[in-house]
Amino acid sequence: MDGLNNELPPDVIRKLFDKIDSLTTAVSELTVSNHKLSDIIIMQQEEISQLKEQLNKNSKNSSKPPSSDGLKKPSPKSLRKPSGKKPGGQQGHEGKGFSITQSPDEIIDYLPTKCFGCPEQGKCTSCGVADTRYEVDIVVSTKVIQHRSLSVVCWKTGEVLKGTFPDNITASMQYGNNLKALAIALNTVGMVSVNRTHEILSAVFSIPISTGTIHSMVRSCADKVRDTVERIRLACIDSDLCHFDETGSRVAKKTMWFHDASNELYTYLTVSEKRGQIGMDECNVLPYFKGIAIHDCWKSYWKYSGVRHAVCCAHLLRELTGIIENYPAQIWAKQMIELLLRMKKLRDKAVASDKESLSYYHLHGFEVEYNGIIADARKQNPIKENAVKKRGRQAKGKVRALVERLSEYKESICLFTRNFIVPFDNNQAERDIRMVKVKTKVSGCFRTKDGADAFAKIMSYIGTANKHGINSFVAVKQSLNDQSEFIFD
Repeated sequence: MDGLNNELPPDVIRKLFDKIDSLTTAVSELTVSNHKLSDIIIMQQEEISQLKEQLNKNSKNSSKPPSSDGLKKPSPKSLRKPSGKKPGGQQGHEGKGFSITQSPDEIIDYLPTKCFGCPEQGKCTSCGVADTRYEVDIVVSTKVIQHRSLSVVCWKTGEVLKGTFPDNITASMQYGNNLKALAIALNTVGMVSVNRTHEILSAVFSIPISTGTIHSMVRSCADKVRDTVERIRLACIDSDLCHFDETGSRVAKKTMWFHDASNELYTYLTVSEKRGQIGMDECNVLPYFKGIAIHDCWKSYWKYSGVRHAVCCAHLLRELTGIIENYPAQIWAKQMIELLLRMKKLRDKAVASDKESLSYYHLHGFEVEYNGIIADARKQNPIKENAVKKRGRQAKGKVRALVERLSEYKESICLFTRNFIVPFDNNQAERDIRMVKVKTKVSGCFRTKDGADAFAKIMSYIGTANKHGINSFVAVKQSLNDQSEFIFD
């Protein structure tokens, strides 16, 4: 270097050092830029992964309802194992097929074909009925009842007395309870819109009934069952176990929420503009409930500390299935699914054997295995530290967030193994609230909040009646006769 310095002029050496400094600065800038680009690529890869996961979500691998699948229905992915049994009813199964429920209203006899036109037909000896077949049909007709108030002159006083109409005959022309019950049943249980209900009744019965009249019938029925629905709410509050769920629907041009509280005997629905705790408080069950509340782990439910919580494991199975599909390397998710299903199988077997609880051996083994799976999941999904320190909690990512949820709510998730009145899933609430989605899908929306409230009240009443073995049409007809509380008898 000394020899080189002696050979080169000072200005050339100075230029070389300046060039070296310039190149060093450029390399440093490119290194910083490369790091930034790498961070952007990582961020974009994560975003692409999240978008792909979002596109891959459906009702089979997430908490999305089946109504959100649209026409692109996912292929069935049942977690049940084949039983080896043949399809259809099993041997010893009590069938509920087509049967005759009443005596024939009309009997038609048929002679042999050769007897037609035979002049000696009357001389043949009858051997009785060779075979019998039944045809079950309905008679669609309109019945008009004329109610007449008669005048009578009393022979004692000479006073002219006039007959009094029953309390339910209030107008010169009105619709009967059978027609009202059918219109209400079509619009609520049948999920038919008011316009289509009008078209059906007008076409089948040739009755000039307006859409406004149908609206009034539904509102009147909702008013008549109001006290009964209040008794249903109180019955839910007093029950040992209750299922809770919520679902959105378009009401008065905006999204509102139907809240459900139900069990094997009662169904209670309300409508609120809010989904979270405000809507749950308006439902007016959870603030007073002291039993076991089964729900889908929505964070607002955990704000009620006066209840014992149980988590729907079917929701967890779908979320874990989504993890397996979108992140195949997450082996722990498959292990958790297998564990939950083994817990359910052993619990169901114990229930069938009239046992009250699982043994300590099995409970302890399940807990150890559960904790081990959580530990492996945490190792596989560490919380990444941000290059730039940000205020607030560190982002966990969806997978790690599910892991922490499984850990934090372990007792509520596994409660079905310790308390046999707790089911494995929240299907009861999902079945009771599914009617809202069907109604929305068929009718499109509820035009007013009052209409949605009326639907919720009537379906609370009918859903409860069905659980007590009472036909929907009969229940509606009884409500029109001011006898809706007969479902509690």
